[in-house]
Amino acid sequence: MAADQGMLRDAMARVPAGVALVTAHDRGGVPHGFTASSFVSVSMEPPLALVCLARTANSFPVFDSCGEFAVSVLREDHTDLAMRFARKSADKFAGGEFVRTARGATVLDGAVAVVECTVHERYPAGDHIILLGEVQSVHVEEKGVPAVYVDRQFAALCSAAGACPSATGRGVPAHAG
Repeated sequence: MAADQGMLRDAMARVPAGVALVTAHDRGGVPHGFTASSFVSVSMEPPLALVCLARTANSFPVFDSCGEFAVSVLREDHTDLAMRFARKSADKFAGGEFVRTARGATVLDGAVAVVECTVHERYPAGDHIILLGEVQSVHVEEKGVPAVYVDRQFAALCSAAGACPSATGRGVPAHAG
């Protein structure tokens, strides 16, 4: 018996996830990107990480053929940016918050962390594709609280010291874009 899709969505919405922007360049050098809540470390030796993208995303053809991609882990104050990259829109990069790395990737300036990968493998996975990347470069900011997404909204990540800012309460669809 197949799982009920609505119930599965409800169950998965209960799993807190980090929020990141994933970017790559098309053959003409134009950056493309999407919001992801499915970015995870896979292996330390070799260093591998994966991200998932819906086949219906406007940027799917770019990520289905790119050789490299970058992941910018968002701060809690980047929710507007997460929303922008989750929607199907023409110029997601308008606004000047992006910089080029030494490797040439377009990443978010001030992200909590940036991970640059070369594509190690692609795996079809139902209505998504899994991009497995070999990590080539990592940058971690000393400050900044990462964005968290749970129950279809952004939530506050409370520190061990008890500081807990309020949640933004705004939702963003995962893997859109």
